[in-house]
Amino acid sequence: MRIADMIIKKRLAACASIMPNIESRFRWKGRVVKAKESLIIAKTSPGKFASLEREVKKIHSYEVPEIIAMPITAGSGSYLEWIDKNTN
Repeated sequence: MRIADMIIKKRLAACASIMPNIESRFRWKGRVVKAKESLIIAKTSPGKFASLEREVKKIHSYEVPEIIAMPITAGSGSYLEWIDKNTN
């Protein structure tokens, strides 16, 4: 929640949806690790990605947090305008 609150406050994302209690398996430093994690889907504009990434890395507990961008191939015009308005 701290990350979601920070990216909204700094206008790096217009919305942050949090999905708690995700069980993940991944390879880390030669071992297979399991962890309970939360997934945040942040709705932002392309120009804000680098700043969002930098800020998340500052406060995330992981050495290599998952920060990825997925393109929006279609969307409601008014929703996309709302994202732009709330990240500028």
